[in-house]
Amino acid sequence: MANGYILYPSTISKLNVASWGSVTVSLWIKVDNNGSTATSFFALTQPTNLQGDWNQGPLNVYAETAHPTATDDTLVLHSAFHVYSGGNYSVGGDNINDYGVRGTDFQTVHGTNQWVHYVMRYDGTQSNIDLYADGVRVSNNNFRNRTVGNPAVGIGSFVTNPPSQVLLGAWPNSNVGYTNSAPQSWQGNLTGSIDEIRVWNTALSESDISSLYQLELAGR
Repeated sequence: MANGYILYPSTISKLNVASWGSVTVSLWIKVDNNGSTATSFFALTQPTNLQGDWNQGPLNVYAETAHPTATDDTLVLHSAFHVYSGGNYSVGGDNINDYGVRGTDFQTVHGTNQWVHYVMRYDGTQSNIDLYADGVRVSNNNFRNRTVGNPAVGIGSFVTNPPSQVLLGAWPNSNVGYTNSAPQSWQGNLTGSIDEIRVWNTALSESDISSLYQLELAGR
């Protein structure tokens, strides 16, 4: 796909539930750093006429392909989740395989312009968000546990506000039909490939994620 996207209507019944609890998204990506814009692979969004900003989704799975530069083979994975309360956007959190001490706080992903198995997992029972590349957890340990308030408490269950839509390869903004969400300069459409998208309403274990990577790598 070159500068493209796919927008699905709110007809995927299994995604149109409010109380998920936890969520895992698995997909294969092939993308290069472009030096100018970030790349969104999968977004679970509000309807196109209701969403007010790109991150009021409730789910975004993406990569910071504007950073580092296109001459670097490091791929920076980044995902965010947001929960709803009483039908209204409430709180959220994110995680990224960058910042802090490389090799201690996060793990490097070498994978620009080649296939990488990318998994985003949010465990609502622990309020932990994790990112995996090729079966290995790579996300930042400092951003893992997401809390709110003082004293801090975990955000808890992943709760959406159906109906939801699915957007692949673009950011939910007015350039792709989200009339209330203004485009931002760092947002671009996908130039690359996505395959084998899977979504679960549970937090897969590390063993599950490793097995999924190995099975899909073998073409099963």
